[in-house]
Parts: sequence; structure tokens; C-alpha cells
Amino acid sequence: MTNPTKMLSTNQVLLCGACILTLSMGIRHGFGLWLQPITQSQGWTRETFAFAIAIQNLAWGVFGIFAGMLSDRFGAFRVIVAGSVFYALGLFGMAHASTPLQFTMSAGVLIGIAQAGTTYAVIYGVIGRNVPAERRSWAMGIAAAAGSFGQFLMVPVEGQLIERLGWQEALTALALAVLVVVPLARWLREPGFAGGAPAQREQSIWQAVQEAFRYRSFQLLMAGYFVCGFQVVFIGVHMPSYLKDHGLSPQVASYALGLIGLFNIAGTYGAGMLGQRLPKKKILAFIYLARAAAISVFLLVPLSPASVYVFSSVMGLLWLSTVPVTNATVAQIFGVAHLSMLSGFVFFSHQIGSFLGVWLGGYLYDKTGSYDVVWYIAIALGVFAAIVNLPVKESAIQRTTPPLRAVGA
Repeated sequence: MTNPTKMLSTNQVLLCGACILTLSMGIRHGFGLWLQPITQSQGWTRETFAFAIAIQNLAWGVFGIFAGMLSDRFGAFRVIVAGSVFYALGLFGMAHASTPLQFTMSAGVLIGIAQAGTTYAVIYGVIGRNVPAERRSWAMGIAAAAGSFGQFLMVPVEGQLIERLGWQEALTALALAVLVVVPLARWLREPGFAGGAPAQREQSIWQAVQEAFRYRSFQLLMAGYFVCGFQVVFIGVHMPSYLKDHGLSPQVASYALGLIGLFNIAGTYGAGMLGQRLPKKKILAFIYLARAAAISVFLLVPLSPASVYVFSSVMGLLWLSTVPVTNATVAQIFGVAHLSMLSGFVFFSHQIGSFLGVWLGGYLYDKTGSYDVVWYIAIALGVFAAIVNLPVKESAIQRTTPPLRAVGA
């Protein structure tokens, strides 16, 4: 681990990490607003757009593991800077892609890599190494709330950019804006990683991976996070089109996504605070069960702007509230030496769920003309996730035989 006497201040970590997450997560939460403008302009199906975003989520998950490894070993600074550059290239590529393959490579692969380097796994690794354990869940809640504020802030901005500039110019403007992450990353250069020197840890990467994947609670956390990805990405990408299909204006969708972001500020912060006081597994079970109930009620009541706004507010409280609690549980069980990497593995499960949620939404809509089946799947998965989180053991893992000491492995 990094030398505990050489740590960044909590305020510095939270401020810079929050700003990076606000921009990075805020942009990606608005991608659903581009579905209809791009598909109508290019003559593509919704499945074409959905597949690219599905690849984005899968690439985010895959490369998130390696971004976590690099961040744990060499510090977060270089990873975040590289992620920012990939983000700008991906957004610019989205604006100028003329074929589905080009669109998938830019919106899917490049932005997926970018998100791996600029979002939760990397930022939470910095938090874990620099914030005391007794404040860690709270600090992660603050960071998750920043990502939620980004959604509240950026989704309406993106909607206005599309309306005023057109979808291509709007993407180009965002490509320039995301480069602001580069100077912010300089404030997250950790002294323990000065000069790119690897940190000293008690386990090698392979030892840490073996230990985690053999541990039942880690497997259960991954299963629950799979469901989280399925639900939030399906709703975030497809709900604007679902609402428009039912005769509601695009402004309703923009306000709905904005409300999710607004209420998620309170939800993620509250979940982080509660994680310091209550069993985290019970918090997670409640969140997933409440999501299933909220979706069920949303489908049962008559659809109107009012019902959309109520649903968005409730879902906002539950949206990313799983993030600080899940990551704090991983840190509590395994420690922080390999936190970014282990969070990356858990998040990879989340992104497999995201891939299926966004792709199935487009595929089944094109096949059936409706999103109903995917809504029902989301309800059933919410109940499943609530059940699998209850047996999780949150206490620190007991290592009977200390592993060989490894430097930078």
C-alpha cells in the first residue's frame, strides 16, 4: 500500500474526484437523448444504436479491470488523463461516424475505454487509499453523488446543445469540454506513486484475484451488481424513446433523466451515510427490491408527465445508491491495496448486465414493437438481486496464511 503518512487531503480528493465524475458520468447519462436524432439522420435501426452503447458498457467493464490494475500499481493520474483523451476522441468519432461499424468503434469501444479510466473504479481507488476507513463509505457516497449531480447538470445541457447546435455539433462541443478532466487529474497525483514507482503491497495481483473469486460474498456482490447494470442502463438509454413512443414530448424525457440525477444526489449520499451505520447487505437488498416495486407501479398506472416525474424521482433515490455501498463492502472485506482492480471486476459484472439491458431493449423493441418484455425482466432481476445480497459477509476476510510480500506485482 501507499505510505499512510503521505496521503492527499480528503477535501482535495473529494473535490477533484467529484468534478471528474460530474463531467464523465454526466455526459454518458445523456446518451439516450441521441438515440432518435442519430438513427433518424443515419437511417439506422434502434438496435444499431443500442448495440454500440451495449459495446460501450462491455468495453467499460473489460478495460475497467486493467485501468484498476494500473491505477493500483502506478497511481490514478496517468489513467485519468488517458481516459480523458479517449473520451474526446470517442465523442468526436460519434459525431462523424458514417457507418454502424465506425459508430460502434467510437461510441462503443473508445468511450468504453474512456469511462474505464475516468469513473468510479479509479476514483474510488484514490478515495480508498487516502480516506480513513471510518469515513470511507461516506466519502464514496459523496463521489457517487457527484456523478449523480453530473446527470442532473449535463442531461438538460446536452438536450439544449442538440436543440440549438444539432446532434453532430453538440457531440463536438462535448468532446472539447471533457478535456477539462486533464488539469483536474493533476490534483489526484498521489505522493506514494511519485515518479510512477509501484506501491508496495502484501499480495500480488494474482493472489488478490484468486482470493476474491473464491470468496462467496464477492460472487454474490457481482451477481447483484449485474442486475444494477441491466436496470439503470436500459432505463437511461431507452426511456426517452419509450416516452416518445407513448406520445410524450422530448422535454419530458430530458426532465425525467434530470430528475433521476437530482434525486440520486440525495440517494447516493444517503446510502453512503447509512453504510457507515447499517449492514450494507441490507441496504443493497432494500435498494434492489424497491427498484422492482417502483418499475411495477410505473407500468401499472396511466402514463403521464406526472407519473414519469414521480417514477424518475423514486428511481433517482435508488439509481446509483448501490455504488458506494458495494464498493465500500469490497474495501471492507479485502482492504484497499487492490481496491481499484477488485472494484473493476465487480463493475465488469455490472457492465455485462448493462450490455444485456441496453441491447435487449433495442433488439426486443425491433422484434415486438414494445419494451414491455424488458421491463418485466428488470422487475424479476430486482427481486433476484435483493435475495442474493442478503447472505453477503461484510467482515474483513480472515487470511490464515499471510501471502508472500510482493512489490508492484
